[in-house]
Amino acid sequence: MSHFDDPAVLDRFADLVVTFAVNLQPDQILAIGSEIGKEDLTRAIAASGYRHGARFVDVSYFDLHVKRARAEFAREETLGFVPSWYGERVLELGRQRCARVGLTGPAHPGLMEGLDQKRLSRDQLPALKEGGQVVNERTTNWTAVPCPTRAWAALVHPDLDPEDAWARLGEQILHVCRLDEVDPVAAWKERQTTLAGVAGRLTARRLDALRFRGEGTDLTVGLLPTSTWINASFSTIDGIVHMPNLPSEEIFTAPDPARVDGVVRSTKPLVVGGSIVRGLEVEFRGGRAVRIDAAENADVLRGYAARDEGAARLGEVALVDGDGRIGALDTVFFDTLLDENAASHIALGEAYSFSAGDEDQHRLNHSIIHIDFMIGGPGVDVDGLTPAGETIAVLRDGAWQV
Repeated sequence: MSHFDDPAVLDRFADLVVTFAVNLQPDQILAIGSEIGKEDLTRAIAASGYRHGARFVDVSYFDLHVKRARAEFAREETLGFVPSWYGERVLELGRQRCARVGLTGPAHPGLMEGLDQKRLSRDQLPALKEGGQVVNERTTNWTAVPCPTRAWAALVHPDLDPEDAWARLGEQILHVCRLDEVDPVAAWKERQTTLAGVAGRLTARRLDALRFRGEGTDLTVGLLPTSTWINASFSTIDGIVHMPNLPSEEIFTAPDPARVDGVVRSTKPLVVGGSIVRGLEVEFRGGRAVRIDAAENADVLRGYAARDEGAARLGEVALVDGDGRIGALDTVFFDTLLDENAASHIALGEAYSFSAGDEDQHRLNHSIIHIDFMIGGPGVDVDGLTPAGETIAVLRDGAWQV
């Protein structure tokens, strides 16, 4: 039996999401983005929303089986079409200052196997470009949280009996979300204070670039003069503090999209568009990804990177130390929310506007995509390069050096 079979555990998890991570305010509308197969946690979060004063809870379920049918049978020229009301809904959530919760984790892993990956890359739903717009406008308090499913458990722990795998994944999710603490909110505040301190010290260094070096990786990522390191504690324009990822172990900033050079090898598989990209290797020249190779499903990421001018450039660089709870589990979760918080990572596509100063806003990367992939780990050293040409250690064996 999994912890997530216990209604009391679901309610405690939901309350952490509603009262702390998304920080729902009295009389706010709460929008929940979910998938078929994640009904139990969705309903628990909805109930918690109403218990804590939501005016209305709006649940939107995405069905990956319908996405598969589209990729298999729809006319080629229609695969990139997105109905206008999808994006308008997201923008309206911002205009009405709503709270948003998204549930991550594969509900139907392997469902997209056997499909034409180039066709599949044309349809990026449920991701919407308007999502990045409302994040940068800071009009919604939002969070993304993992939702365990039995199919996901079997993918993560294939060597275990299905019931044991289900129990193990539930135990791991509760651990990385700090639900195994007597006071998980206090535990999260302590961790975020630590990360905020590192982010402040790194910002004060005003580095010109970062260099990642490890097996198969030698990548230099230029930074902007006003690149600002941030931990995952955001505030809306109305002052609502929220945690956009639960869990989160990272600090991140906006790179210079014109100054990225070298080769980088992903240290964990990437799940994008329902497909698993394994053995990913990307080469950058002059800021642009000029080569994307992988052992499996490279065409999916190539398709995403070709969507617009900024899709092949970086919008984020993030650092993760070894003191977080996810990396210590030594588990590949096949879920970006968890895997990106186990290791340092970079993201193709849209930058977060609040991670650079006003004078550099015109230099930030813009795209309809934002795809994180993991490039760090104990075997990857991270150095900072100063404007004067000095090299300083930033991460060694998962330990901060700043």
